[in-house]
Order: sequence, then structure tokens, then C-alpha cells
Amino acid sequence: MTASQTDPLQHALDLAYRYLNRRERTRTEVGRRLEQAGIEQAVREEALSTLTEQGVLDDTRFVRLFVEDKRGLEGWGNERIRPALLRRGIDRDLVDDALHGADGGERELDRGLELLRVRFPIPPQDRRERDRALGIMLRKGYEPDVALDALAAYARELPTE
Repeated sequence: MTASQTDPLQHALDLAYRYLNRRERTRTEVGRRLEQAGIEQAVREEALSTLTEQGVLDDTRFVRLFVEDKRGLEGWGNERIRPALLRRGIDRDLVDDALHGADGGERELDRGLELLRVRFPIPPQDRRERDRALGIMLRKGYEPDVALDALAAYARELPTE
């Protein structure tokens, strides 16, 4: 019999380390995984505390990396990022701080403009193209006001003859 088979905490930690080995996870995600594995609540809590003390579990770090990845790689807006983080068990205040912290709405508008420039090399000129661009932005999670402001700003970039 191995030590992890006789020590419930070590068994829980071993399961958590394997789960965390693939990618960053939230405290809630690891807790759910341990619960699914049949780990008792007291042992789960102790394992989660140990992982947090070791710096292996850090919801603040998870949120920062998640937001950076989704904004940078996927072009997501705040309205798509927010529910994804909440589903992962992240505290609402932590989500709000990450999304509206230092950069506020101006950065969201800048990111929306960049998305439009990538997807539409020339600003949309007719109603059909503008509707398509607006739909893309809304699906990416930009608030309607931000999407409309970005479309208007991009239209102003159209060179005049």
C-alpha cells in the first residue's frame, strides 16, 4: 500500500496535482473534481488550502491569465469573458476588478476597433456589412454600445477622397 492510499489528504493532493498538470484551474474547479472523485469535504478543504498556500491554486492569477488569453488570442469582449469566469466559480468582485480595473471602457473600445480592423480591412460601408460586423462583435462579447462606438470610430477612419 502506498502512502497516498493510506493518507486521504495525500490522495486528494495527488488527484489535484494531476488535474492541475494540464492547465490552470480555479479553486472551485479543483474542488468539484475532488468531490467527483469521492473525497470527503473536510479533506477537500484541507487539500484546497494546502494548494493555495503552495501557490499552485490562485484564482487571481487564473483570472489575469484567462482575461489576457481571451482578449489577446480570441478577441473576446467583457460580456463574453464575465460569464465564462463566473461559471468557473470566480468571485464576482474579482471578475469585475479584472475586467474594469485599470483600463476601463476605453481599452474595450480599442480592442473592438482592432477586431474590426482585422476582420474588415476596409470599414464596412453598407448596411449589410455593418450588420455583419456588429453581429461579430456582439458574438465576441462586446457590449452593444461599445460595438456601435467601435463601428462609428472605424467608419471615421475611412479615407476621404
